Amino acid sequence: MARKKRNTTKRKRVPIHVGAPPGTLIPAPDAVEPTIHLIAYSPENAVEKEIDKPEQLRQYVGRWPVVWVNVEGLGNSDVISEIGKIFAIHHLALEDIINVHERAKLEQYGNNIFLVLQMTAVDERVETEQLSIFAGRGFVVTFQEGPIDVLNPARERIRKGQGRVRQGGADFLTYSIIDAVLDSYFPILEQYGEQLENLEDEIIEDPSRKTVAVIHQVKRDLLLLRRTAWPLRETINSLIRDEHPMFSDETRLHLRDCYDHSVRIMDFIETYRELAADLMDVYLSSLSNRMNEVMKVLTIITTLFVPPTLIAGIYGMNFHTQISPFNMPELTWYYGYPFALALMASVSLSVIAFLWYKGWLPALSRGRQSD
Repeated sequence: MARKKRNTTKRKRVPIHVGAPPGTLIPAPDAVEPTIHLIAYSPENAVEKEIDKPEQLRQYVGRWPVVWVNVEGLGNSDVISEIGKIFAIHHLALEDIINVHERAKLEQYGNNIFLVLQMTAVDERVETEQLSIFAGRGFVVTFQEGPIDVLNPARERIRKGQGRVRQGGADFLTYSIIDAVLDSYFPILEQYGEQLENLEDEIIEDPSRKTVAVIHQVKRDLLLLRRTAWPLRETINSLIRDEHPMFSDETRLHLRDCYDHSVRIMDFIETYRELAADLMDVYLSSLSNRMNEVMKVLTIITTLFVPPTLIAGIYGMNFHTQISPFNMPELTWYYGYPFALALMASVSLSVIAFLWYKGWLPALSRGRQSD
């Protein structure tokens, strides 16, 4: 059964409501109305449907080995509260679900666990949304902020009976959800890796201010990914390290694979951040090299024209030769003007020959080396 698509608005972060009692549920002003999606399954069968009212969930809880309830949209505190009563979700956990500003973390309430993860997606920039998971014996309840959804791989495995998810319990389903969240990072990081390679080629060939703006955006996006991935790694590590009654030893082995994925994600993020910083250095070096080439050409042009200008300035003084024999006798010569031009040309050619001999003319020097 396919999930219904809804029009949603872009989530905005809202501050914690100062002075409100603990456990107060105050949705964000722009939060959308929740929709409830149910998957109940056993090793042999699975049921999937949309739920209109939270009370309808009671007929599935306890009658199926595993019940997965996914709530998308946090705009109705009454619905969230009612679901919390059905699954005995602690009021402090409900407050963390509504206030979507939490970093990835793990909390234990009796035999149940409460997880907060961050899902990521890329449109024009990286966007993150909070995924809250409350899991216990026989049930998993997930709460999503809005349109970002990376859990379809887990749903498909349940629908098609692939892998071990139907044979496992709620602990294995929790692992599958965590694994889906982690797997969603890799295509994003691959996209940024390709973008950084293209930026490197662009910087070397034709650096521009637009390139700098893109590099800064990539650095900001990678920083956001780091902020979401770093606590996620620590959360998974605590799942493996600490004793949680609902997790079997077999599921902990699978969680180790999730931890390895989280370490790889952090390695990729750190590598790409360093590469983005290096690209900025390459850009500055490219600008400096281009400026040096421009200054070199301008210097050569100036050097070539200074001697003729000096000669023209000297002959432009026009001292009268009848006053003194030392006052520029060339002014009375028959070939004085061609002589001045030839003198300018010979001096300029001498300067060119000297620059070429020293190797300060790149084009001519390369031709000289090739010969």
